[in-house]
Amino acid sequence: MATVLLVRHGRTTANATGLLAGRTAGVDLDDVGRGQAALTGDRLAAVPLVAVVSSPLERCRQTAQHLLDRQAATPSALVEPDLTECDYGQWQGRMLSELATEELWPRVQSQPSAVVFPGGESLAAMQARSVAAIRRHDAAVEAEHGPAAVWAAVSHGDLIKSILADALGMHLDLFQRITVGPSSVSIVSYGPSRPSVHAVNTDAGDLSWLSQGGRSGDAPVGGGAGHPAPPTSGA
Repeated sequence: MATVLLVRHGRTTANATGLLAGRTAGVDLDDVGRGQAALTGDRLAAVPLVAVVSSPLERCRQTAQHLLDRQAATPSALVEPDLTECDYGQWQGRMLSELATEELWPRVQSQPSAVVFPGGESLAAMQARSVAAIRRHDAAVEAEHGPAAVWAAVSHGDLIKSILADALGMHLDLFQRITVGPSSVSIVSYGPSRPSVHAVNTDAGDLSWLSQGGRSGDAPVGGGAGHPAPPTSGA
């Protein structure tokens, strides 16, 4: 089965100031974010990606370009509107410190499945469109490139958290338990019976094992032997 790497964009000028950017145009990676995205590109250089699919927003496309620049071959580069940021409606463009005083804030934290942002989107609708997009692209990648294929989806924190919650079989009301940092990599394989989550919110470590073939759809009883260790220097 194919494997998707869920990559959050690097830190932005809005992230650094505590602003909820949402779908605001022109929000770019800051210096820290560019460094984070470059590091993620370096981590994935050892993984031959067949495709990089990005949210249309600038910060994701900038992060995706760092991944593309470090690939030896040329993966397909696609933009997917259904991976764009949640529509936060009237919350967009406001400071998180101010939003934390809103009556809706506690529900966002404890019962997100019931949240509809004023003038915007529900978190349930956000999850439905993002999960459907990931599964659609994953099926297309496997059909074209086979079960050993690896591809990357570059998106936003809440979207990736909701995709991981679905893959983990968690109710959306529990998705705030998941942390997805800037430029982090989470790894999911969708099998015939269930998804397998290989990693969540990683920002360091060798990923070359992903180039060594498809992941099995069955869970190894007892936990299995794990993936091969990276080669040591001088080996």
